[in-house]
Amino acid sequence: MTLGEAKVGSTVVVTKIEGDGAYKRRIMDMGITKGSEIYIRKVAPLGDPVEITVRGYELSVRKNDAQCVQVK
Repeated sequence: MTLGEAKVGSTVVVTKIEGDGAYKRRIMDMGITKGSEIYIRKVAPLGDPVEITVRGYELSVRKNDAQCVQVK
């Protein structure tokens, strides 16, 4: 399952980040790393962006970026 597919109100754990080196680095610089817990706060009406809580702060992630983060 990807971060974009996770249900609002659920807490998920990152298992893998897909993409090339620079893209993965940008995602990891936001605090989304393997093993980190992410709480899905809300999703915009059209599905983009997704608002999450990671490492104690709120973050809005674009739908394309959310599809590259594998979670369980």
